[in-house]
Amino acid sequence: MKYLTLKRSRNSGKVRAGYTSQNNAKLIHGGTPYFDQLLGMINQAERTIQLQVYIYENDETGKKITEALKTAAKRNVQVFLLVDGFASQHLSRGFIRELKDAGIHFRFFEPLFRSRHSYFGRRLHHKVVVVDNRKAMVGGINISNHYNDMPGQAGWLDFALYMEGEIVKELCRLCQKIWNGYLPVKKIAVCDDSPRPSPLNPDHFCQLRVRRNDWITKKNQVSRSYIDMFRNAEEQIIMMSGYFIPGPIIRKYMKKAVQRGVKIKLILAGISDVKVAKNAERYMYSWLFKNHIELYEYKPCILHGKVAVFDNKWATIGSYNVNIISAYASVELNIDVNDTGFATLLNDTLEEIIEKDCVLITKENFDGQTHILNRIAEGISYWFVRLLFYLFTINFKQRD
Repeated sequence: MKYLTLKRSRNSGKVRAGYTSQNNAKLIHGGTPYFDQLLGMINQAERTIQLQVYIYENDETGKKITEALKTAAKRNVQVFLLVDGFASQHLSRGFIRELKDAGIHFRFFEPLFRSRHSYFGRRLHHKVVVVDNRKAMVGGINISNHYNDMPGQAGWLDFALYMEGEIVKELCRLCQKIWNGYLPVKKIAVCDDSPRPSPLNPDHFCQLRVRRNDWITKKNQVSRSYIDMFRNAEEQIIMMSGYFIPGPIIRKYMKKAVQRGVKIKLILAGISDVKVAKNAERYMYSWLFKNHIELYEYKPCILHGKVAVFDNKWATIGSYNVNIISAYASVELNIDVNDTGFATLLNDTLEEIIEKDCVLITKENFDGQTHILNRIAEGISYWFVRLLFYLFTINFKQRD
């Protein structure tokens, strides 16, 4: 599937609280379109690149991005690469030394505690790149062959949002703040100057809003966006989630939406890279059936996307999975899009995926194909995952 550009906006002109209005945006499909867009941004950079990501692999895809970053550094572009200290801990000392020798500013985002098999505290789960304080991209895509289209193998299904306009400076400052953090690292200030503005198309202006989850800073904005979606929808909601294990608050608002007559379509992974998480997710299928939520499993490859849209009016895209780790334990970043043109585009894209690449899961066909041992394994997985969630979130309460 080719990446899709935003059609002419049909906004009413009223800017909602927290949104900026003078922005252009483009929906980017994962795989080749995403990495072509990312490489184009890096290759065109003139002053600064801030890249922050959960997983960074030194495979073919990672090497290609790394070479582009090195080339940018040779052009005297300031490059700041921040990766999660747990998920990317496999990066070798030699690779890191190579980055630093090339002039790239590199560091790990450190949780409170980590080992080779566990972590405690924050994890940097968001995926964002900001170039020259003029261009940005936010989504759910890591730097790895898994997310790229490789010979004979399609990348995992995911999306991102490319942006120019007012929203970029806010994202630049967020990346700068995360980089500076709480550790004794050299502080940076790359967002203070006024860059030459990008030429924007006023016919395609759309309202965008940065939404974050980070328990250290008491932010739970992405979760609040999902709750508002369930409360405000009148006709239909489509959600795509790679790891869907919602807590009681999300389930309550989903149930209320259905009771008001809202149709909810849920696109989940048919193939998962985390078997215990998928088993735990399938344990919840009976609750979905009971509450008349349409359930579809994506079959061609692993589903990693994290997007939602309602009533062809509003959408959200980013790193947030609908589960308690994303709600309470991770640093997450989504962009809310209050624009009918974009929401219609995303809605049509998801409907096409449902029609062409998904299988409808009903109570009858699920029960008919599920052995009692599978149900036992799913139940054990669910309560095991819930226990882990509880250990990570025991002292945190939901906040906006």
